[in-house]
Amino acid sequence: MILKNNQRSSLNVKDKYGKIIFPDYPEFKPNLTPKEIFSRGSFGGIYWKEIYSNVANKKFSDQHLEFSKWWDEIPNELLINEIYDKNLNRFKVSSGTSLRMWESKGWIREQDPYGWVQWYCRFFVGRRSIDDDRQIKRWLNFTGPKGRFKNMLIKKIIANETVFNDESISPVIRQSLQHWAYELTQNDFEEASLVLWKNQFVTS
Repeated sequence: MILKNNQRSSLNVKDKYGKIIFPDYPEFKPNLTPKEIFSRGSFGGIYWKEIYSNVANKKFSDQHLEFSKWWDEIPNELLINEIYDKNLNRFKVSSGTSLRMWESKGWIREQDPYGWVQWYCRFFVGRRSIDDDRQIKRWLNFTGPKGRFKNMLIKKIIANETVFNDESISPVIRQSLQHWAYELTQNDFEEASLVLWKNQFVTS
């Protein structure tokens, strides 16, 4: 059920750390816009391809055209490729699972049959719905301050004694984080490293 739809005429503002500000959901702080997710190369190029949704019991196609102004400079192979191609991904690795798996886990709602990123695109331009809390909680669990995948990446970087943007460290995790509208920054790395160090000190 859609509660309201306030279309914004411009992109949401980013703070000094590059995090996108949503005043009504201050805990939700992705740092990649929907356009950036796809322009960098995500989902092997197939995210917006034609699908049959088992949740909605119907076919969907051309759903990306709802946001057509974002795609002017992005080739179709990064949006509606028919076959998954890891070489189209930013980090040239396979990352993620299938729509059928998402559906089987109960992660898909009928209002957004393509999943989290479709929800994010609509949230980004102003739509608010009863599914927002659930979707934001999923994002927080994945890449928020205590997000398991973000912290897995940070721990690997620390263990390898390298820098936050060393792309040789966990490219699959980096690709997955990109799918969730997030790229690890130096500030986030330093903050999380300090927390991990303090926790280790307290428990040692």
